[in-house]
Amino acid sequence: MGKRLLQVSFMIMMAILFMLSGCAQSKTDENFSTNIDKRNPSGDLAPLKKKATVVIAEDGAASGAGFYIAKEKGYFADYNIEVKFAQFANSDDMLPALAAGEVDIAGGVSTASFFNAIAQGIDVKIIADKGHNVKGKSYFSFVIGKDKQNKIKEYADFKGKRIAVSTKNGVDDYIFQQMIKHGGLTKEDVEFVLMPDFGSMLAAVDNGSVDAALQIEPFITQGIEKGMHVRFGDTTDYAPEAQIAMVLASPKFINEEEDVSLRFMAAYLKGVRDYNDAFMKGKNKEEIISIMTKHTALKDASLWEKVFVTGLNPNGEMYIEDIRKQYEMYKANGAIRGDVDLNKAIDPSLTEEAVKVIGEYDQK
Repeated sequence: MGKRLLQVSFMIMMAILFMLSGCAQSKTDENFSTNIDKRNPSGDLAPLKKKATVVIAEDGAASGAGFYIAKEKGYFADYNIEVKFAQFANSDDMLPALAAGEVDIAGGVSTASFFNAIAQGIDVKIIADKGHNVKGKSYFSFVIGKDKQNKIKEYADFKGKRIAVSTKNGVDDYIFQQMIKHGGLTKEDVEFVLMPDFGSMLAAVDNGSVDAALQIEPFITQGIEKGMHVRFGDTTDYAPEAQIAMVLASPKFINEEEDVSLRFMAAYLKGVRDYNDAFMKGKNKEEIISIMTKHTALKDASLWEKVFVTGLNPNGEMYIEDIRKQYEMYKANGAIRGDVDLNKAIDPSLTEEAVKVIGEYDQK
């Protein structure tokens, strides 16, 4: 009788443990979204039951293409998400708003001041790619005056030349330094000319007050068409995996609004994929150009056919090691006050989870 009672007690205990284990597993499986398994017949995530508003800090930069296209094509709306664009005068105002959750998503460029903000307690997350150079078609590259073509034929010929760069201890400076090393030069071999305004660079190269400039599209193409400069080489010659811009997120948005943030990222990546289909494969290009002319400063549709466009990874993947290299350069230059734990600041997990939902992009 006692033995039988023990067997029954053991079976009851095992049943309880099994149920508890199932509950724990259920909690784990929820992961990013309590609705992750509530999918449409297509396998995509179901819309949110209650409409959510996501605020994006974006100033009309071409690298925000994924946001613009997802909005215009209805990808956000499909998930019952409404997006609103907010503009800030500078990143010094934007980053605290992002950290506080007043803004959910923003675009950011690597600079010493950006990392200083994080080091001083501004908590933002770097979550996805928002701009890199496409091999052989860099949207961010050096130009030289047309009259300099016989004097500057290779990177080593920059020795003794005046070169305009838009930032000091920013991603532009980082690319500039990579070019110098590639040319077998030192900082002392060239004259760094700080020129924050890209428009001013056009005139400076044209009138010969500088010999070269690290320029950006659409100014590169506009300058070429006006005969003011010529493109010199390609940034991927010496910085093939430079991370130019990044999608930033409020920790509150990705940690406390998991249902919304996962769907937001899935919609964003769908927009980025349409962008790649248009500019890399020629699919629906006219439609995508019309969206870009609506949301960016480049209103000339014909010029969109000529510019080298921003590279946007269709799976959101970043060149994380390059972000580390940029940070280390700023640190070595004495431009960083304090320390940044990049393992915490860089968090691609939301993007990776969204790719699991919508699948890998077909590069063909």
